[in-house]
Amino acid sequence: MTTLLIFIVLGLVFIAIWQMTKIFELSQLKSEQSQIANDTDNKYNGYLLFAFLIFIYGITIFSFWKYGKFLLPEAASEHGAMYDQLELVSYIIIFAVQTLTQFLLHYFGFKYRGRKGLKALFFADNDRLEFIWTIIPVITLAGLILWGLYTWTDIMDVNDEDDPLIVELYAQQFNWTARYGGSDNVLGEANVRMIDIDKANILGLDESDSYSRDDVIVKELHLPVGRKVNFYFRSQDVLHSAYMPHFRAQMNCVPGMITEFSFTPITTTVDMRQNPDVIDKVNRTNKIRAEKAAAGAENSDPWEFDYILLCNKICGKSHYNMQMKIIVETQEEYDAWIKSQQTFSDTMASVQ
Repeated sequence: MTTLLIFIVLGLVFIAIWQMTKIFELSQLKSEQSQIANDTDNKYNGYLLFAFLIFIYGITIFSFWKYGKFLLPEAASEHGAMYDQLELVSYIIIFAVQTLTQFLLHYFGFKYRGRKGLKALFFADNDRLEFIWTIIPVITLAGLILWGLYTWTDIMDVNDEDDPLIVELYAQQFNWTARYGGSDNVLGEANVRMIDIDKANILGLDESDSYSRDDVIVKELHLPVGRKVNFYFRSQDVLHSAYMPHFRAQMNCVPGMITEFSFTPITTTVDMRQNPDVIDKVNRTNKIRAEKAAAGAENSDPWEFDYILLCNKICGKSHYNMQMKIIVETQEEYDAWIKSQQTFSDTMASVQ
């Protein structure tokens, strides 16, 4: 709120100064009455072009320096390095072109500004120039698109090779539920029409399907490091989007259909907590939380890094709170955890 008031006050001060300037101009008896720009006006506009160019470069450099620390740490999935490399090359090309074109735009705007006695030379067309500025973007964009398609095809290669772990992520306003295939690593049939809250069948599993009996339903996602995971997504109500930023993974959850995504975690939660970028983020966050706690604010306990599953579609008023904790651990730790969970048949037996 304080920041908003500061911007309002600065805006009012700017308006006041502008109005005073207009009054000052009107009070000058020898002021220029012509509405046609002269050489002096054009020169000043040229200098303003250069000033704005410096502002563009300055704000870009400032943004990288000030907000670069808020970027995600290195990817925690096997395909993440390809994703990050493609994004980095795209940004380098974008910023290089932006830097060059903006300089040329402002430079030529000043060099060829309107001056008394100077006439513009008009070219109807220039085939060579048009070919150059057309073929270069075509080649560049075609290369990026083909590289992107290759990367996307590689990432979306969902198959049963290498004995992947099978996990379903079920989305509903405003929470996530995970389902594991159990000891047989096969998910039982499910349908939203079979949901029965009274019988604790919250995902609509088919009780007559033998594959569903050993399915494990949990509210915290555990993944073994180094093992491929095939995810299957369902939605109960509206369009959601399963977004796991640290794994560079996202897939829409569409009502009435099953979507899929696959990746291999390569960094455990414990190891990622030792990443220098993560340590720096945790320290900065906890410093802010400590200041708020000292001021009496609630929910200001120290924060510890965890991987997280978010909803990346605005799915309703509590969309911001739709998230699930993800724990990446060793295969031994995962095996111990999954054995401690109740199966679907155990859950159903306990409520009968």
